[in-house]
Amino acid sequence: MLWMRALRSSLFFARARDETDDTARARRTVGEWARCLRQARNLTQEGLAERAGLSTDTIRKLESGRLSPTITTVRKLCAGLDLSLATFFASHETDRRDEIAELGDFLRTRSPREQRRACRVIRALFEDG
Repeated sequence: MLWMRALRSSLFFARARDETDDTARARRTVGEWARCLRQARNLTQEGLAERAGLSTDTIRKLESGRLSPTITTVRKLCAGLDLSLATFFASHETDRRDEIAELGDFLRTRSPREQRRACRVIRALFEDG
């Protein structure tokens, strides 16, 4: 019976360690993805913190994997990056930026007049002639 207890105990700790490793890995990858998106927008950690309404320390901890963000923190982060939660998580899952979705998210934050102007500029870029 002692060996069964020892086996159960070792399986429990192995499972707990795996879950802890998975949690740490998820924190790192979300933070790494946030850093990638921030850098693609030429933002400093301070600039993103200001735009997102978060502290610079929160951005630092998030990007380094030392913070497991709440959904509220991720929402604020996305607002600072001009992204929807859907775009953030979809691109994180595929591990590649979806620049078309990012552009759509950006344009949704603009006025109708600015949206029309952006469409005219984009169309003009691709006109023949």
